[in-house]
Amino acid sequence: MAKWTAFPYDNSAFVYTPATLKKHWARLHAGDAEPFPKDADVVQAWIHFHAGEFQAAYDAGLAAGGAGITVANKAQGIYANYLEKKEKVKLEMFLEIAERAEAQQAEEPKNANAYYWQAYALGRYGQGISVAKALAQGLGTKVKGALETTIKLAPKHADAHIALGAFHAEVIDKVGKLLGKTQGADTATGLKMFEQALKLNPTSAIAMIERANGLVMLEGDKRMKEAEQLYADAAACEAMDAMELLDIELAKEELEE
Repeated sequence: MAKWTAFPYDNSAFVYTPATLKKHWARLHAGDAEPFPKDADVVQAWIHFHAGEFQAAYDAGLAAGGAGITVANKAQGIYANYLEKKEKVKLEMFLEIAERAEAQQAEEPKNANAYYWQAYALGRYGQGISVAKALAQGLGTKVKGALETTIKLAPKHADAHIALGAFHAEVIDKVGKLLGKTQGADTATGLKMFEQALKLNPTSAIAMIERANGLVMLEGDKRMKEAEQLYADAAACEAMDAMELLDIELAKEELEE
């Protein structure tokens, strides 16, 4: 496999030990509701992930198997979304994650993140090929179904609420309210999902960013001021790991434009 692009920021504040990782686990995983691993090799894979060593986390997660598959999926998903430069490679990575997550569902039908990472990867892939094309391929139904299953299995999964809110917003934004209805997309549900995500994970920069984008997609310019404030709040967040820093930097870039 080609060498992945390195994390471009100082990661010294994000290097955890098994003990410090356990101490901060609830805060670091407020988004994905992942339980603390029983396997030391999986703990090590998460240490790589939080430090922004995404390729090492991916390799260690795959080698560990079991709960390590979730680390591998998250590492590859976050890396592809933020740091992979080549669009073709990025799309291939998303499809790989979706396949692995689907296989994980068959092994562990009650593993919420097996459904979440399938939905995340297919959602990002759909954005890459165009939402309209993705809907025509039936990916919308898959994404929505997988996210609803995630929330059923883990009601406090903040990231799944964000992603489901984004699904409703993107579909309505791209195909309109009427056609959106045929995909099960609805403005009120979208808004409710974003609100719930921030209740579950109030310090999440990505929840603020996605909510800001969603408000403008669903309700237009009248929510622009609120959206700008959410971006400012996201930019002012304090990162606890590499992924959070990437979200915060994204918010800062948006504010500078």
